[in-house]
Amino acid sequence: MRQAADREQQTIVSSENSSADDDVRQVWDIVVVGAGPAGASAAYAAAVAGRRVLLLEKAELPRYKTCGGGIIGPSRDALPPGFELPLQDRVHAVTFSHNGRFTRTRRSKQMLFGLVNRPEFDQQLVEQAQKAGAELRTGVTVSRVEQHGPAVPDRRTVAVVLQSGETVLAHAVVGADGSASRIGAHVGVKLEQVDLGLELEIPVAETVAEDWKGRVLIDWGPIPGSYGWVFPKGDTLTVGVISARGEGAVTKRYLEDFVGRLGLAGFEPSISSGHLTRCRADDSPLSRGRVLVCGDAAGLLEPWTREGISFALRSGRLAGEWAVRIVEAHDAVDTRRQALNYAFAIKAGLGVEMAVGKRLLTVFERRPGLFHAAVTGFRPAWKAFMDITRGATSLGEIVRGHPLAQRALTALDRRSTPGGEVSS
Repeated sequence: MRQAADREQQTIVSSENSSADDDVRQVWDIVVVGAGPAGASAAYAAAVAGRRVLLLEKAELPRYKTCGGGIIGPSRDALPPGFELPLQDRVHAVTFSHNGRFTRTRRSKQMLFGLVNRPEFDQQLVEQAQKAGAELRTGVTVSRVEQHGPAVPDRRTVAVVLQSGETVLAHAVVGADGSASRIGAHVGVKLEQVDLGLELEIPVAETVAEDWKGRVLIDWGPIPGSYGWVFPKGDTLTVGVISARGEGAVTKRYLEDFVGRLGLAGFEPSISSGHLTRCRADDSPLSRGRVLVCGDAAGLLEPWTREGISFALRSGRLAGEWAVRIVEAHDAVDTRRQALNYAFAIKAGLGVEMAVGKRLLTVFERRPGLFHAAVTGFRPAWKAFMDITRGATSLGEIVRGHPLAQRALTALDRRSTPGGEVSS
């Protein structure tokens, strides 16, 4: 009741501070574009703060998303309080291989991470945002956003133009509309790394499913920077590979060979899909005026593993919180200050992890055998893997907090540069 009263009072204040056009056309405090993990998290954070939030999604929910569905510690820690993960499996063992060879399984007494089906997971996140007070509209496509022009009644308003021709007004907009984001294009997001992921959902026999229960496979692939995975989810295995864009035919062949080696070629996939992941350049903007971007729309993901769920959840929450501050900003200078603070918060946390990930990817592209040998035969490397997946630490914390790790990564950087390359 108190939250509803606070929201009503803030609505009255917002209306009093807006132009006369607000009396004719509804102006939302915040419009979030995209109802994936980033958008749902942003909508939840803003709604919990008592703001009037509209969440727009072009698809009908629930909808399929090409994604392994691994929920590591940082993802779990970024979920709304009381959120119950719809886990399909709990991972306690990882089998590693190097292009199908040198296979070794490592085990943990504690759960490393959980596995979810994205349609269920995303739907629950949206429902949490709705419970917090956000309004959802599905089946709507955003064509563009405008911060100037006849559709914009005043400087405190952003016009969100829908493909239907309708215009929705808001005092702040959060773009969470995926890796091909139209909001990202408006902000001017610059992308540095683009990868192609191919994935199959393969229903399997009960005996096969039982063999994979509680265990995933990670295969360091034949293409520089590539790897494959098998994630068990009940009677279905999620099998996929990822590599740099531009190697489409080779990536497809890698997936086919991978499935064949696993003995799964005789099972008919229920879903076959592909997806491009895009990673931001270091100088890419995260805002423009009253518009913020987060998750895939901002190019936020870990460059080496291409893990994106935790980045979406964490950046979405921050975007929602700072969108509230932009709504509350007193003037253009204050608005700019809050947008810069949002960018600082992203770069100070996720940006550090991304910088380390880029360095690791560079080394991994040249020396995948070294990574395989380390994680399968060097206990500190396996412990680091476990700690990261559980959320006890991060790549950035390991490199910054351990001098030995810093020296090792620096040495590998040098040995992996052209002219100093050492074969794996």
